[in-house]
Amino acid sequence: MDMTERNAQRSRSPQERLAELGILLPPPPKPVANFLTHVQEGDLLFLSGQGPQEADGRVHRGKVGGTVTVAQAYGHAWLTGINLISVMQAAVGDLARVRRIVKLFGMVNGAPEFEDHPQVINGCSDLFISVFGDAGRHARSAVGLASLPGNITVEIEAVIAVNG
Repeated sequence: MDMTERNAQRSRSPQERLAELGILLPPPPKPVANFLTHVQEGDLLFLSGQGPQEADGRVHRGKVGGTVTVAQAYGHAWLTGINLISVMQAAVGDLARVRRIVKLFGMVNGAPEFEDHPQVINGCSDLFISVFGDAGRHARSAVGLASLPGNITVEIEAVIAVNG
């Protein structure tokens, strides 16, 4: 990316980038148990794990590397990123207050022999970089688990730095 492209990217707001991607944020998903969707401590916003829930409430389920392909799971991680951004917006009011995506922790409901966890969680990472530009680049973990709640394909949590 050259300097002109970087300057153009910086000048667009996260809302404008969402619109360019054709993304309309759904209402934030409700917690599935006894926890908050987010907690802010100082300038850090901690987002609880979200999963691949569609706006109509439908949830993507299955084992990645079994009944779910890497490409499908990448899409589920992208969708999970949309849900995380929806929670972010509800928490801070204006996505322009997001200073940086600090860290993602991505969990993949993988078949025992599955090895491509990073490629799955790239769905969320790619979305965050598309929406927040350089501020969307983050530290990250991508791990496989034997199961996730409700047999969802992915769950991702995040730490966000926000401006006051």
